[in-house]
Amino acid sequence: MAVARKLLPSKIPPVFLRASSTLSSSSPSSFSSPSASSSLDLENTEKLFASAHSWTLLKTLTALQCLAVEPAVDLSMAAIHSRISQQSPMARALVMAAIKATAYRQFCAGEDLAEATKTLQKLWADGLRGILDYGLEDAEDDVSCDANLAEFLNTIAMTSLLPPSSVSFACVKITAICPVSLLERVSDLLRWETKNSSATYPWRRHHFPVLSAASPVHHTAVPPLTQAEEQGLNRAHDRLSDLCEKCAERDLPLLVDAEYTAVQPAIDYVAFSAAATYNRGGAPLVYTTVQAYLKDSEERLRLAAEAAEKEGVSVGIKLVRGAYMAREAAAAAARGAPSPVHESIEETHRCYDRCAMFALQKAARGGAAVVLATHNVESGKVAAAKADELGIGRGNARVQFAQLKGMAEGLSLGLRNAGFQVSKYLPFGPVHKVIPYLLRRAQENRGFLSSSSVDRHLISKELKRRLASAVLGR
Repeated sequence: MAVARKLLPSKIPPVFLRASSTLSSSSPSSFSSPSASSSLDLENTEKLFASAHSWTLLKTLTALQCLAVEPAVDLSMAAIHSRISQQSPMARALVMAAIKATAYRQFCAGEDLAEATKTLQKLWADGLRGILDYGLEDAEDDVSCDANLAEFLNTIAMTSLLPPSSVSFACVKITAICPVSLLERVSDLLRWETKNSSATYPWRRHHFPVLSAASPVHHTAVPPLTQAEEQGLNRAHDRLSDLCEKCAERDLPLLVDAEYTAVQPAIDYVAFSAAATYNRGGAPLVYTTVQAYLKDSEERLRLAAEAAEKEGVSVGIKLVRGAYMAREAAAAAARGAPSPVHESIEETHRCYDRCAMFALQKAARGGAAVVLATHNVESGKVAAAKADELGIGRGNARVQFAQLKGMAEGLSLGLRNAGFQVSKYLPFGPVHKVIPYLLRRAQENRGFLSSSSVDRHLISKELKRRLASAVLGR
């Protein structure tokens, strides 16, 4: 059934409002909300990192510097995939220990909910919020899907023990609650339907566009879903509905993660089905994810937003750049097709900013809410300025920013200081379960001109300032 929702609180409370067995009841740090006139300042590192201990900054800088050394990253990846690591328990244990001490510590919140909530407490004390995400692998059958659903529901239930403002969103991977093979089949059918307008499917619950004229499509007919496959798709819809119901009970919006293009059309289809039910009568409950590195992303965003507006459905958008570049290139090459990803990072940046401007305009009119998930400083500045230009208050929950744990710390803190709501994405779980996630982060941070270069510069600058201050006694 449709669920009317109010917007989340716009300010972080000064003390925890609920006790928790896993979080201390002590008050957060002395961080205070800035005035709406505060600018996005990343140059004053003393103010930016005021709450960070020098040892923490040094560990972060060391980790980012190591990840920027490409030969070291290549060697680490080779070790993970090596035959000896796969076959020798001792070698595997050594590799896992090395990963846990480096990349895992930098990018993950802990091995279980208890550890993750401690990480979240530190963020909340610094005026940031958290998005808890249990590291689940793609599901291959219904048994795995049901087990994964239980983990997602458990994570959502845990938020009731946490301060109401400390968790900003729940999140879900559709590939964890619907077999990947079925998502591939549904995606193929949706691509064929886009090419052949006479194709009709009895399992279709809505006709929100998930592809556009710019999207790769199939040029040959695809066999229809079997009765068993249709039943499996219905079970996936039911699992997502279970999650939506639990989130609605807690007034906790749900982010649906994006994946690789082989399954993304089906993911969008399932997510839009939930949005058509739950995104009515208030702020959106379900947020779909747009990946700006895809050539068709801007057109798909506009088409979906227009269709939702006609249906009276509020749009929830999480905007990211994308994290499957190597996989997309390999898959396209295997098909002898052009890559669906923009040819250059500059094109991706431009696409991201255009999508952000569109989403912000929708949010300003009250028909949408957007989470701008970006590590790019310039995109952050442009979006913040546009929000001000449109008169969107900086405490307005319809416009939020997000970054991954361990990345773009300077941007997160700068946006926080400027008065925007900022969340950190907190993946957690045993090391072996989050290896795919860590590999994507390693790829994203490799090279001295990678996305972590700004953070390395800002942290290094602040550490030098503190050292000079200590030496000179100031």
